[in-house]
Amino acid sequence: MQEVKEETWELKLYVAGKTVKSVTAIKNLEKYCKEHLQGKYQIEIIDLLEKPQLAEGDQIFAIPTLVRKFPEPMRKIIGDLSNEEKVLVGLNIRSLKTVS
Repeated sequence: MQEVKEETWELKLYVAGKTVKSVTAIKNLEKYCKEHLQGKYQIEIIDLLEKPQLAEGDQIFAIPTLVRKFPEPMRKIIGDLSNEEKVLVGLNIRSLKTVS
């Protein structure tokens, strides 16, 4: 029997300090991941006030910006991630809950 390897979603959230938008984006992202990805995710928070050079690698022009590195293709969402439906569609997240 072959073992099925679960995908781990790699997400990077670019923020600038502890602004209201940045804090809201972090909370929203964590909530959506817990609800829809059930532990199969990795979030990296990158504060561009501390490491501005990291913005160039993912071509970040606005903040907060969420980047989905894996699964490919890469996707980006700009804003505080408050519109759950827009975020889930933008990241192409499907609920991993089984339908009974």
